[in-house]
Amino acid sequence: MSAVKSAEQTGRHVEEILDRLAESGDPAAAAAAEELVRSLMDFYGAGLARILHLLSGAPGEAAARLLGDDLVASLLVLHDLHPEDRDTRIARALDGVRDHPLEVVGFDEESGTLTVRAREAGGCGCGSGTGAREAAEAALACFAPEVRAVDVQTAPAGPTLLQIGTAPTGAR
Repeated sequence: MSAVKSAEQTGRHVEEILDRLAESGDPAAAAAAEELVRSLMDFYGAGLARILHLLSGAPGEAAARLLGDDLVASLLVLHDLHPEDRDTRIARALDGVRDHPLEVVGFDEESGTLTVRAREAGGCGCGSGTGAREAAEAALACFAPEVRAVDVQTAPAGPTLLQIGTAPTGAR
């Protein structure tokens, strides 16, 4: 069994196939392929909507597990069925970025840029690392595709921590 592709990878792959068909010189085949993709999207979207409707009376644990799953969440977002608003989905995605604690500063709807602040990881005055942007973008791809760019600001450095210890014997 092959590994499951992310929604972003699958979308790129579908676009590549449709582009190849469009470049093949057969406009009827390209139009038929696009119609096929649209029909399948509508069909799966209706199925997902039905699942959400049937789960609406179920205990919250099952729904929470579904919403926390990257693949399911990306399908719900793709079909505009995700019950959580954008800000909640962004927070959920960033909560999953454990190695780079981030807090949301703001979102520019026009450009799709999310500004986040890297919180200090260990209280030592150092930032949370250079991979924060990449980690945030990867997490947001499934939960909040409306975020097209991430701007990471570093938190202002706090006071420098000094090591206080006893002097070695005879050093006085």
